[in-house]
Amino acid sequence: MKTIKGPALFLAQFAGDAAPFNSWKDITRWAADCGYRGVQVPSWDGRLIDLKKAASSKDYCDEFAGVARENGVEITELSTHLQGQLVAVHPAYDEAFDGFAAPEVRGNAKARQEWAVEQVKLCLTASRNLGLTAMASFSGALAWPFIYPWPQRPAGLVETAFDELARRWRPILDHAEDCGVDVAYEIHPGEDLHDGVTFEMFLERVGNHARANMLYDPSHYVLQCLDYLDHIDIYHERIKMFHVKDAEFNPTGRQGVYGGFQSWVNRAGRFRSPGDGQVDFGSIFSKLTAHDFDGWAVVEWECCLKHPEDGAREGAEFVRSHIIRVTEKAFDDFAGAGTDEAANRRMLGI
Repeated sequence: MKTIKGPALFLAQFAGDAAPFNSWKDITRWAADCGYRGVQVPSWDGRLIDLKKAASSKDYCDEFAGVARENGVEITELSTHLQGQLVAVHPAYDEAFDGFAAPEVRGNAKARQEWAVEQVKLCLTASRNLGLTAMASFSGALAWPFIYPWPQRPAGLVETAFDELARRWRPILDHAEDCGVDVAYEIHPGEDLHDGVTFEMFLERVGNHARANMLYDPSHYVLQCLDYLDHIDIYHERIKMFHVKDAEFNPTGRQGVYGGFQSWVNRAGRFRSPGDGQVDFGSIFSKLTAHDFDGWAVVEWECCLKHPEDGAREGAEFVRSHIIRVTEKAFDDFAGAGTDEAANRRMLGI
């Protein structure tokens, strides 16, 4: 067994225009001061990383990683959540998602999709240059507007959507193979890969591609009423990343899973800072450890109540207290009597 690495922090929710969140040097020093040993980097944020340069220059990557190390943290992974979202966008969401793209491709769905694919490939190359083994992403979605079958979905609609999703991602996954980097899709509502079944549908269509893997975030399973512990037992071989994010689901006579179009504060299902929600992280860390998860425990702060800086500092200690340092011996070794094959056969009467 391996000891899970951590704590680490996803920087996407913290990067901003004010110090110390507006530069790579300052934000990594701040993260270390909060108690983190690693950081997960949003590749779309130019205040933190120059993605094109990272993909083209090993020297830049060495300097980039060196700044982090000097400040006391490692780079755990790069993320392409926003660019991955744009690999597949249903027209109903064109305008809503246009802001994720570079200004020069907005309003042009074809150009935007080509830009997104190139961005994800650049990030895979940058990940290789940084010596990383996995990259976080979203799958995007073509079928999501039809998640609830009313009116009845036409026969073949979902299958066609997943065929197209796989067609778009297969060349990216092949590039990931060339780079030696896994694509860890965050299984997330709003994406076509939003639970285990949809991940399997996609995996089948990309030929069980070795680089098609998962980012495990239990908060998104709590809000779907999905068994997030059984999920680890089923998919542990494909789980390459772990977001430590809490959530709570408190249905009432007025609302349930769909939330009644309410704000996050007023929804039955809400994201919370680690330890403030309903997720059984003790069991999650135990299961991931038992299944030899060889990655980082990365805090993703999303909470409708708590201040982000408080959530960050508390999250570091929360993860540290949950990481299980694996044992190097069996607890009952003291009672071992010693044996050999002949003794074993005698005990069995054979």
